[in-house]
Amino acid sequence: MEQDLSREFLKVVEEAAIAAAKTMGIGDRKFSDQAAVEAMRASMETIPMNGTIVIGEGERDEAPMLFIGEKVGTKKPGNNFHEVDIAVDPLEGTNLCAMGAPGAIAVLASSEKGGLLHAPDCYMEKIIVGPSSKGAVNLDAPVKDNLRAIAKRLDREVENLVIIVLDRPRHAQLIQEIREAGARIKLIGDGDLSAGISVALRGTGVHAVMGTGGAPEGVLTAAALRCLNGEIQARLVVKDDKQAERMRQMGIKDPKRVYSTQELAPAKSIVFAATGVTDGALLKGVRFFGDGVRTHSLVMNLSERKVRFVDTVHLANRPDIKVRF
Repeated sequence: MEQDLSREFLKVVEEAAIAAAKTMGIGDRKFSDQAAVEAMRASMETIPMNGTIVIGEGERDEAPMLFIGEKVGTKKPGNNFHEVDIAVDPLEGTNLCAMGAPGAIAVLASSEKGGLLHAPDCYMEKIIVGPSSKGAVNLDAPVKDNLRAIAKRLDREVENLVIIVLDRPRHAQLIQEIREAGARIKLIGDGDLSAGISVALRGTGVHAVMGTGGAPEGVLTAAALRCLNGEIQARLVVKDDKQAERMRQMGIKDPKRVYSTQELAPAKSIVFAATGVTDGALLKGVRFFGDGVRTHSLVMNLSERKVRFVDTVHLANRPDIKVRF
């Protein structure tokens, strides 16, 4: 499955990123998101697969395209196509794209059926670390204890750690505790998915992500971390009775359960693909020039144990095209 679909899914996120990048800086986040969703769906409809969206833009009534449960792919009777579950975030960082800020990306993860947790659209407590700190942290441990454990694994002082936290009022206490422990903080406006991936890559200069973010992004992060040997621990946050009932309908029996990386993304086969929309620490943004478009993407296969950074030039259909280095 992975070898067959990796190139196809790369095309999907590239098309979504290009469409979103055309709306960059316009200031309309819904318009940017719609452009990415429509491009992603159109591209997926050309892929020979029987795909089911398990994490998407929401329920059918809320999202006309890429809603949870939607079937995608060239589903023709009699064709023995791959059956896959698909999690998407057509534009992670809608505000970032709309304002022309760095860090917006288009993201997709796929697995065999049942390989990704069907997470509701709610908040999720998270702690994310890279391979060196895997097994050293505990979501319920005090912040200072987790920071000391990470520092010990990395053979450095707590003062030399950089922790990514979403800049939200709900994180005021967390930020205070991190600072009191002596670590440094990198506050981000949006994009905890790309932040989680960057923690698992050496050379990015960040060592953990802490705080509460979206549950769908948590599952996508877990899929990426399965490929990168990182770790996420997470717990769903129940806002009200309506949300609790929605969780029960999706098969979540214990909303207080702490999920491991393996439990969020238990798949044996995972394809993860992301393309930068605006320049970020992880990926360069889409660049338009006279002879075409250039994209920068990340594609990972779990079974192949390969991580690819893909720099693609999409040439305009003209006979006088010159390819830029």
